[in-house]
Amino acid sequence: MTDPSTAASGAAVTTAADDFVTAAEHAEAKPGKPRSLASDAWHDLRRRPLFVISGAMIVLVIVMAVAPGLFTSVDPTYADLSRSRVGPSAQAWFGYDNQGADVFARTIYGARASIIVGVAATILTVLIGGTLGLLAGFYGGWIDGLMSRVADVFFGLPFVLGAIVILTSLGGGGNSATEIMFLVVLSISLLSWPVCMRIMRSAAITAKQQDYVKAARALGAGAPRIILRHMLPNAIAPVLVYATIALGAFIGAEATLSFLGLGLRAPVVSWGVMIADSRDIIRVAPHTLLFPAAFLTATVLAFVMLGDAVREALDPKMR
Repeated sequence: MTDPSTAASGAAVTTAADDFVTAAEHAEAKPGKPRSLASDAWHDLRRRPLFVISGAMIVLVIVMAVAPGLFTSVDPTYADLSRSRVGPSAQAWFGYDNQGADVFARTIYGARASIIVGVAATILTVLIGGTLGLLAGFYGGWIDGLMSRVADVFFGLPFVLGAIVILTSLGGGGNSATEIMFLVVLSISLLSWPVCMRIMRSAAITAKQQDYVKAARALGAGAPRIILRHMLPNAIAPVLVYATIALGAFIGAEATLSFLGLGLRAPVVSWGVMIADSRDIIRVAPHTLLFPAAFLTATVLAFVMLGDAVREALDPKMR
């Protein structure tokens, strides 16, 4: 017969053990710190096929731009007129252009100039438009009105016409390849910053009305600290989405300007230059246009797809 005191003691031990295990399990199951907006967006992006596909395409293009020697050992500037306009073959997968240069090698090496122009133009556009939009949204008043009217003036300029004016005024036949590339980046940025400015201005106005900004102002924080520490981190998301999509658009803009004879030109190798060189022989050698145009289209599409995926991940309403 069991002693009631022993049974009670055993029950107490069992209960204590059970309580101890439950507490340990509860500690292990206890959730960690809440994820930030960036980490939460990254967690969501990794599960999106659109992001994975576009990201893989962009990584491939970046590797082509950084290390073209991994894909071909052919000199993209070497030309042999004896093989002019020869179609694709086992020796040259994409055939030869009008001068007898390997189209595959030129397509691989052409990614570098196109990516450099797109990235540089995007960075400059975001710096100009983002800074002006942040200041306009924070200060408001006559500063906001002045910047908005200046942006409206640039909005009224057609892109191609504005680029023609800028490039013909500042450019010339004696400019080096680096100078021409800088002028192309400058013309794209000067004609594109108003869009970024308006996006940042709207985000800054929304952030300025939040309680944490009012609290920082009440505690005596200065304007630079409020702008950089409180408003910028919470207003940058829509600008990042715009920058991702704009990067692809700027790569296409470079090709457009090169096709018109205003952008990059030989001896620079870019997809736009290749498309411009093929316009007179499209009927007899369509491969000289097909492959660089296909790579250009795929790259622009990849950045647009990536921008859409980032926009959906950063916007809780679209999840």
